[in-house]
Amino acid sequence: MFMIGGLTLATLAITNIGTIVSGDIRRPLLVADTVLVRDEKIVAVGDSGILAGMQVDKTVDAQGVTLMPGLIDSHTHPVLGDFAPRQKMLDYIESSLHGGVTTMISAGEPHWPGRPKDPTGVKALAVVAARSFQNARPGGVKVHAGALILEPGLTEADFAELKEAGVWLVGEVGLGGVRRPEDAAPMVAWAHKYGFKVAMHTGGTSIPGSSTITAQDVLAIKPDVVSHINGGTTAVAPGEIDKIIELSDYAIEVVQCGNPRAALRAVQLLASRRELGRLILGNDAPSGTGVIPLGMLRNLAFLAAVGEMEPAQAVAAATGNTARVFGLAAGVIEAGREADLVLMDAPMGSFGRDALEALAVGDLPGVGMVIVDGEIKAGISRNTPPPKRKPILK
Repeated sequence: MFMIGGLTLATLAITNIGTIVSGDIRRPLLVADTVLVRDEKIVAVGDSGILAGMQVDKTVDAQGVTLMPGLIDSHTHPVLGDFAPRQKMLDYIESSLHGGVTTMISAGEPHWPGRPKDPTGVKALAVVAARSFQNARPGGVKVHAGALILEPGLTEADFAELKEAGVWLVGEVGLGGVRRPEDAAPMVAWAHKYGFKVAMHTGGTSIPGSSTITAQDVLAIKPDVVSHINGGTTAVAPGEIDKIIELSDYAIEVVQCGNPRAALRAVQLLASRRELGRLILGNDAPSGTGVIPLGMLRNLAFLAAVGEMEPAQAVAAATGNTARVFGLAAGVIEAGREADLVLMDAPMGSFGRDALEALAVGDLPGVGMVIVDGEIKAGISRNTPPPKRKPILK
């Protein structure tokens, strides 16, 4: 913020907030009702007193609804632009914005038609996908793409080259031709040397060309993220889930397009070990299961209503936990973070009184406004039920 004529300027103020869900699983709820934004960042969180001496460009009266960080989908398979060739579908990313998603993270681009499988080709694909989505934000959604799919012949020098080109993700190990621990582990070590975040396919085969991955494989290869521990769509056996969680400290991903029974087992074991900070949530779409614009909200409702997880903690698993695992500046409502925010309320007809109570009873909240980098990108969602109360832009 800066001063003009004795007044401090802010880009956006959100006032009259009913509940602020922080995204930080250690402190999931904040005692505050006002948020100030400037230059794409949150600059202050507090009560209405933080507006004193402020000149604000735009004010949103939240009308008592819930504010939370924009949801971060930890598992997507983008291709190029807002197009899903496997499902022959346009605008699925922008549609997810209407489900409260402001960030997507690629787990690899395996659905690219004619995907190259030689070292030169997979590197080129990773670079073009990463740079393309740096320049294109469908609907405003930030897509971190260009997740390198491991193929035979890649060398340490390739990882160094890709790092210089702006690639920092390794897609699910097991999607490509490198699958055995003796082949994958050295490449994952190179990836970690150059600062890459590495995801690993877990469970049965998901699409033709992928492979079945066991707990022993995961523990030997040492990824950062155990992708879809509940299957994409076929889960590993219950004992394998337990082994991965108990013998590692990796992030554990639960996805919408997976096995719900396995999801509950993983979440309940993490909770019993006081390790819910390891839990992250994704959609795993577009995939054979399809495209689910409200998939992240469905994850939250499932965990809160069926898994009996505190709703605000479930939100943290879809926001701050994922931001921490991948080193993102979004995902938490605090000063200095990217101003990616969602206002939502209980949907009309729900007996929940607000968004968190709606999740607790299994209802999907109604999205009333989505903000990315401090800019309003959507008002009342075209996909969720309408919220009982609606934020007002003044």
